[in-house]
Amino acid sequence: MISRFEHIATPLAGLFLLQRKPLGDARGYLERLYCAEELHALAPGKTIVQINHTITVMRGTVRGLHFQRPPHAETKIVSCLRGEVFDVAVDLRKDSPTFLHWHAEILSADNHKSLAIPEGFAHGFQTLTPDCEMLYFHTATYHPEAEDALNVTDSLLAIRWPLAISELSPRDAAHPLLSPNFKGVSL
Repeated sequence: MISRFEHIATPLAGLFLLQRKPLGDARGYLERLYCAEELHALAPGKTIVQINHTITVMRGTVRGLHFQRPPHAETKIVSCLRGEVFDVAVDLRKDSPTFLHWHAEILSADNHKSLAIPEGFAHGFQTLTPDCEMLYFHTATYHPEAEDALNVTDSLLAIRWPLAISELSPRDAAHPLLSPNFKGVSL
């Protein structure tokens, strides 16, 4: 099999940057966004069961930091199809050496990068340009009863958003701050 992705490890175990390899000529290019065989290397035994698409209009908007609790935890592959975003994953895995550490990557249509976010991580992003279009591949369907989130302004996380937050939904703004009793997510 010819790989159309380079898997680049990040400082957080299990979190990978995927560098897509478009094939192009004077007409344009073909780019693979997903491959079941390559997903197996990142999430053995998992399949994509849901694909979501978002458009965020305003620059500086933050969405997140969302996750699903087990037994509905999910692996996500996140790509930016238009615009540019600061994409963030936070390690919530109980007993992980990088518990509550975060890692961010710039994702854009131009840099052909995706973030493969494993189970046990929260995810969010900030738009660096207006009119950002995102595509998400999920290994679990959405279950409202399993939904949870972190507050994007939580000082325990100390995420360094590159822009002032210009827009945050009332729902995301209302997510509680982490308590000292938060022990993480058991997978």
